[in-house]
Amino acid sequence: MRTILVMLPVTIFLLSTGTFAQGFTWMEYVSQQDFFSVSFPDEPNVMEITYPTEYRITLPGRVHFYESDSHRYSVTVINYTDAVDIHQTRVDNCQATGSDGDICQNDGHEEMRGAIVFASWNIMNRDRVKVNHYAHYNSDRVEGHAIRLTNPDRSRTSAVVHMHEDRLYILEATVPRGAPAPGLFQISLRFLDDEFKPVRYAWEDTRIYSNGYPPPRRIR
Repeated sequence: MRTILVMLPVTIFLLSTGTFAQGFTWMEYVSQQDFFSVSFPDEPNVMEITYPTEYRITLPGRVHFYESDSHRYSVTVINYTDAVDIHQTRVDNCQATGSDGDICQNDGHEEMRGAIVFASWNIMNRDRVKVNHYAHYNSDRVEGHAIRLTNPDRSRTSAVVHMHEDRLYILEATVPRGAPAPGLFQISLRFLDDEFKPVRYAWEDTRIYSNGYPPPRRIR
């Protein structure tokens, strides 16, 4: 199925001097395949990928990305919907050979619970980067991790990692040294429901959305 795009103009008001992101004209990008919307400087490219997980299975995904000069913005979405079943099939095949015990251990639930941590670790473990910030984070009450890096060429990367409805979302924005921080990109993220409407959970609920647990009350 082809990705369906909806692009709307976004007006940006700046509180600091200079033009945000080198004068890009930002637009709202909607992916109905991957159930999210986000502001991109222009229409992104989309690339199909496979993703090796922490517990040695491979899952399908897509990278939605835009590059211009030294600026790069990307949303990587990995579909974990079948991860538990894939692990169960691996266990069944292992046991069919007569093996049991730790050799045939089922890592499906650990795979799901650790997906955000594993993706965050991979970002922070890149060669020669300096980790400036790593913290728990949420976007519209969907839990995640926030990471800020300085790269070897002194460019800066801001990343957030979330998991919603068994999909892993990895957002990264990299700008050159001295450029304004790419905050608009990550704060513009919206998760979409099955009707492609933005999801937002209630602030007065003491819980935030954690994938695999009963969700908080929705306010839209």
